[in-house]
Amino acid sequence: MLPCINWLQPLLALISSTLLTRANNCPSSCLCPDHHTVDCTGQGLTTVPDSIPLDVRRLLLSNNWIPWIPSDFLVLYSDLVYLDLRNNSLSQLEPGTLTTSSRLVFLDLGSNNLTDIPSGTFGESRSLIKLRLGNNPFLTMVDRDAFTGLSSLRELELDRNGLTELDVSVLESLPSLRMLRLEGNPWLCNCQFAKLFAWLTENRHKLPNMEGIECSLPMDGRLVPLSLLSDESFRECRGALTLTDYLIVIFSGISVSVVAIMASFFLASTVHCFQRLSKGSKGDEEDGND
Repeated sequence: MLPCINWLQPLLALISSTLLTRANNCPSSCLCPDHHTVDCTGQGLTTVPDSIPLDVRRLLLSNNWIPWIPSDFLVLYSDLVYLDLRNNSLSQLEPGTLTTSSRLVFLDLGSNNLTDIPSGTFGESRSLIKLRLGNNPFLTMVDRDAFTGLSSLRELELDRNGLTELDVSVLESLPSLRMLRLEGNPWLCNCQFAKLFAWLTENRHKLPNMEGIECSLPMDGRLVPLSLLSDESFRECRGALTLTDYLIVIFSGISVSVVAIMASFFLASTVHCFQRLSKGSKGDEEDGND
C-alpha cells in the first residue's frame, strides 16, 4: 500500500500545480486587472484563449474575430457571471454551450452574425438577468422555446436584427421580463404580427422605445410606426386562420370522416345481422308448420 501512496504523491502534486497555475495565470494577449477579471477586448483573437483562469468571473472578449465557441467552453468556469462576446464573428451557438452556465448573470452576443436562436440555446440558465442579442443583421428566426427556462431574465435586447415576425409565446415564457427592445427590425404588418402587436400594446411599459418600432404594410411596403396602429388595424385578421388552425380543421375533418365511416359500417353490419336473424326465424316457423 505504501509504494502506491509514494507513487501517487508526485502525480497529485503535478495535477495540483497545473490547476493552480492555470487558475492564477493571465492569457498573454489579455489583461487581468484583478483576480476575477480577464479582459481580452480588441486583441484580434480568432479563438477563445486557452489559459483562462478557472476562477474567472468577468470575461471580456468583445471586438475580436471569434467565429465560434466550443460547446464545453463554460464547463470549467463555474464562477463566471459576466460574459461579453459583443462584436465578433459568431454565426451560431453550439447546442449546450450555455446550459452549464448556472451562475451567468450578463451575456452580450450583440453585433455578431447570428442567424437563428434555436430551442434550448440557453438551457436552464436561471440566473441570467440581462441578455443582449441586438445588431445581428442576419438574425431572422427565434424559436418559440428559445428562452424557455430563463426565469430570472429581466432585460432582453432583440433590436436591429432581421426579424420580420416573432411568436408571442417567446415573450410569454419570460415571467421576470422588465425591459424589451425590438426596434430596428423589418417587421411585417400581417396577421401573424397581430398577436405580437396585442402583447406589445398591453406591455408597452416594458418597451423603452415603442415609438421606434415600425412595421411595413403588406400592400405597398410603407413603414408605419406602431404608435399609429390600433386593434382595428388588424380587424381583418380576426376571422383569419393560422396554419395551426388549418391543421386542426383538416385533422378534425379527417377524424369526423373516419368516425362516420366506422359508424356506417357498424350500422350496416348490425342491419345485416338482423336481416339474417329475421330470415332464420321465418325459416324455422315454416319448418314447424310443415
